[in-house]
Amino acid sequence: MSIALSNELARRIFMTRQGLCAAPGQALTKAGLLDLITDIGFVQVDSIATVARAHDQILFSRNQTFRRAHLRQLLEQDRALFEHWTHDASILPTAFYPYWKHYFRRREAQIRKRWGKWRGNGYDRAFAETYRRVAEGGPVMARQLKAEAHQDHRSGGWWHWHPSKTALEFFWHTGRLAVAGRENFQKIYDLAERVIPDAQRQREVSHSEFIDWSCRAALERLGFATPGEIAAFWNLVTPQEAKAWASENAQDLKDVLVETVDGRGRASLAFKDLSCDLGDWPEPPRRLRVLSPFDPLLRDRKRAERLFGFSYRIEIFVPEAQRRYGYYVFPLLEGDRLVGRIDMKAERASGTLAVRRLWLEPGVRAATGRLDRLQAELVRIARFAGVKSVSYAPDWRET
Repeated sequence: MSIALSNELARRIFMTRQGLCAAPGQALTKAGLLDLITDIGFVQVDSIATVARAHDQILFSRNQTFRRAHLRQLLEQDRALFEHWTHDASILPTAFYPYWKHYFRRREAQIRKRWGKWRGNGYDRAFAETYRRVAEGGPVMARQLKAEAHQDHRSGGWWHWHPSKTALEFFWHTGRLAVAGRENFQKIYDLAERVIPDAQRQREVSHSEFIDWSCRAALERLGFATPGEIAAFWNLVTPQEAKAWASENAQDLKDVLVETVDGRGRASLAFKDLSCDLGDWPEPPRRLRVLSPFDPLLRDRKRAERLFGFSYRIEIFVPEAQRRYGYYVFPLLEGDRLVGRIDMKAERASGTLAVRRLWLEPGVRAATGRLDRLQAELVRIARFAGVKSVSYAPDWRET
């Protein structure tokens, strides 16, 4: 018999597991930052910095004392974190690296099947030379290889006709190379053995251990999920593998019926020890927070809509005339509700966080208290983005 999870309880469980119910003002040490990322699972990386980089904003929305320097140290000095792929480029705890070795093998088979069609026959003829350049010449960015190619016309090298970026990305995706750091957000590639500590790089886990960890670690961070949601969390295993895992580990699981915002029930799985008592889960902070469009709370758009009644789409690639909201619009979280979205940009030349437009969800009032909480959050965001003040367009909100 399935155990019912009310919508309120389901939100609280998911938000707790995703680090959104902790006190956002509590001092966060470097060790605490590593723990936070480990608890969340991964932090997506994105190049757009309308206000701040996605990974920085994801962490800031959970703790306003987050320091970018700590993240850089964990990545580039301590090597406690590494960059690789989940559903997209992400920052991950290096403790997870042994499981990603299975992903590398799967990814190589996929790439060789797809890239031959994408790049054409012979797309990999330059791979050996690229790898040798990194092995012998040390860390490199794609733009450096391109520059070297233009300087050395006598070599007749492959780079006159084959992009080095393809080779670098292939070796990164398949684990031979790793991201040693970034410069102006461009990846610096180096041999994996010079980036990933031996303890993690040399550790081997069996295929069954890989499947078990992938599913368990996903369900822990989701709180409750279907096999499809379990598989999609890391994007390491297939829904069929997650379903088989659930069947094989039924003794550790229980069936739950999750109430969606429309009152329906969605059959899901949870670990047997998951508390179904609302009082056992902390209330989220009542403050209003701006989320990154790439926040893990929203990564599964359909799950977010079922739990929070919030339909969200990034409209970067939507033609301007067809956009409903804007190029890069930020969701607003208040307590356990997604109450609206805001269009804003850090105008660094003028030192201003320019707010262009606010949209509140149906039934959410622009009450004075709510607007005050929004103003307080925007001041925090401005400071984090490195600008001095907040400015508002004349028609920034409906009256």
